Amino acid sequence: MPSNHSAPVKIVKPKLPKQLEPLILSDAGVDDEASFEQSTCQDETLSYVAANKVLFDQMIFNNVTFQHVSLHHAELTDIVFNHCDLSNVDLSEAIMYRVQFNHCKILGLDLTAATIRNVLFDHCTGDYATLRFANMKQVSFQSTSLVKSDFYHSELSKVEFLDCQIDQSQFSGTKLAGIDLSRTDFHNIGVTLEDLQGCIISPHQAIPLTKIFGLVVKE
Repeated sequence: MPSNHSAPVKIVKPKLPKQLEPLILSDAGVDDEASFEQSTCQDETLSYVAANKVLFDQMIFNNVTFQHVSLHHAELTDIVFNHCDLSNVDLSEAIMYRVQFNHCKILGLDLTAATIRNVLFDHCTGDYATLRFANMKQVSFQSTSLVKSDFYHSELSKVEFLDCQIDQSQFSGTKLAGIDLSRTDFHNIGVTLEDLQGCIISPHQAIPLTKIFGLVVKE
């Protein structure tokens, strides 16, 4: 008998060297086209930075807070964020390969038009996050809150949502064929009937979805 759930998404982990040099990012000068690699940043705050095309490669960020930070067209490869606060950081049009966000605050994180590959969001708070026009492949959201987040006209391929809150999130224009939403919690989401074609849901989600389209369910 075929399973009602999609196959688990395989996420390639960040490839990191055994030795990483300590780096105080706030003292390093984050300017246009700056490059940082094989480093670890610990217990610091980076504030009021606006730069384009910054490169981060093979790095670990532990308990780092980003305040009023805008990094357009940034490239992040083989990166781990642990217990970091990236709330309202502008990473629009970023390119992200093999990145992990573990127990991070990503409230209002802007990933508009970002290219996202092999990325894990694990136990994060991502309400109001913006992923409009993002291109995502092999991405896993696990035990993450995405209330009122925005996936408008995104491209999703091998993307999973496991034990996530997506209430009042916007998915209009995003094809959800093959996407498993059965382990998400929501009362209302922005979506069209066409977008839902081929989407995997649980029986208890059928009622809120029918109400979205104006149908009356007689019990």
